[in-house]
Amino acid sequence: MKTRIISLALSVAATLAAGAADAPKYIFYFIGDGMGMGHVMAAEAYNRTVRGNDDHILMMQFPVASQSTTYSASSPVTDSAAAGTALATGNKTKNGMLGMSPDTVAVSSIAKELHNDGWGIALVTSVPADDATPGAFYANVPNRGMYYEIGKQAATSGYDFIAGSNLRGLKHKDGTPTDLLETLAANGVEIAHGIDELAMLTSPRVMLLNPADINLGQINFTIDSVAGAMNLPDMTEAALKHLQKNGRDRFFMMVEGGNIDYGGHANDGGTIVKEVLNFNQALQHAYDFYLAHPDETLIVVTADHETGGLGLGNNSVGYDLHLGYLDHQRISKDRFADYCRAMRMSRRIYEWEDMKQFLTDNLGFWAGVPVTPEQTANLEEEFTKCFKTDMSTDKETLYNSFNSFTEAVYRIMDSFTGLSFTSNAHTGGLVPVYAVGVGAEAFAPLTDNASIPVKMRKLLGK
Repeated sequence: MKTRIISLALSVAATLAAGAADAPKYIFYFIGDGMGMGHVMAAEAYNRTVRGNDDHILMMQFPVASQSTTYSASSPVTDSAAAGTALATGNKTKNGMLGMSPDTVAVSSIAKELHNDGWGIALVTSVPADDATPGAFYANVPNRGMYYEIGKQAATSGYDFIAGSNLRGLKHKDGTPTDLLETLAANGVEIAHGIDELAMLTSPRVMLLNPADINLGQINFTIDSVAGAMNLPDMTEAALKHLQKNGRDRFFMMVEGGNIDYGGHANDGGTIVKEVLNFNQALQHAYDFYLAHPDETLIVVTADHETGGLGLGNNSVGYDLHLGYLDHQRISKDRFADYCRAMRMSRRIYEWEDMKQFLTDNLGFWAGVPVTPEQTANLEEEFTKCFKTDMSTDKETLYNSFNSFTEAVYRIMDSFTGLSFTSNAHTGGLVPVYAVGVGAEAFAPLTDNASIPVKMRKLLGK
C-alpha cells in the first residue's frame, strides 16, 4: 500500500512538473452547487433503474474519480461564497466573504489571471449571474450580498460571456434603479434576454439573462418545464459558440448547476435527480468538445458543498429504492409551495377535492403513486389546517418557506421513492471530483476544494 501511494504521488508530481509543456488550451470547470455524493448516486440509480441505461452518467465515466473536502476558514460547513472563493482562487475564506481572504484582502481567481493572459472567459449558471459561485470568479467583496458592487465588477471584468437568471443589483433597497445597466453598457457589455436574442448582439462581451417575461430567481427547474425558459445545456452551448465567435484559441469556462442546491435546500428528491441529469447534459457539450480536441482540453467536475444530507434509502423502503415514482412528479417543491401560498391568498375557496385533483395531476397521487387511505386522511387533515384555519406554521429554508401541508406531500413522495434527507441546509460531507483530459491525473488523490485551482495553475506553468 505504501509503495502504491508513493507511486501515485510521484505520478502526480511528474504531471504537475510538466507544467506548460503539456498545458491545456481549453479548460471546462463544472460545479454542481450542493451536489454531494448522494445527489450523484441518486441520479445514477435513477438513470440505471428507471431509464434502463447500463452506462454510468457521463461524469462518472471520466477516468479520474476522487473526492474533495469543502470546509471554510470559519466552519467545517461552508457556505457558497467561501466555497466559491476556494474553487475560484485557491484561498480559504470565511463564510459570506467573496473573493477575499479572511482579513478582507482581495484574492485573484484563475479566471481573472487567464483573462489577463489573453484567454477567453465564459461563466454560466442557472441562478443569478451575481450569485456566490459565478461571483467568486470576478468579484472581491467582504459580503456576498453586495449585489450592486458584484454587478459593477462583472461589468469591468472584461470577460466574454456571463450568463445567469438575473442581476440583483439593478435596484436600490428602496426600489429605485441603480446605474448598473449604464455601467455594463459603458464597458461594452450587451444584454440578451433569452438565447434567441444573442444572435442580434454584435459586442464581443455579452450577458445572457432570463427572457423578459420570466420572473424567477433561477432559470427554472427542469422538472417544472416552464415554457420559454432557458436551460443549462443550451446556455453552455451558447457560451461555447460565443467564445468561438470571438476567435478564442484558448479559453476557460465555468458552468454551475445552481438549481441542484435549490432542490437540496427544499429536500426535493425529484428536482435534485432531474437537475443533476440536466447538469450532466450540459457537461456533454464540453465532452463533445474534448473529443474533438483531446490533447488540448481539460474538464474538471466538482461541487462547492453538499446540501440536504441526501441519502439513498429510508425506513419506509428498507433495502430498496423505487425511483420510478419520480416520473409522476411534474412540479418542484418550490413551485408547489408557491402554488399553495397563492391559494391561501386567493379570494376563491379551495376544497380538498380541488387539491386532490392537483396532486393527482402533478405528483401522480392515487394514480401512479399508491397513496394509502391513512396517508390520505393525514393529508386532508393538514390541508384543513393550512387552508381552512391559521394553524399552519411555515418551515423557512434558504430560498423558500414550506407549510406543513407541502412538507407532508413531499414526505409521502420520499416514503415511496426511498430518498431521505438530514437537513435543509449545507452539510460538511465530501463532494465528488471527476476529471478527463490534459493533466486530469493531477486531480486523482483525495483533495481539498482550494487545491483545485492551484493544480490548474501548475498545469499551466503558473
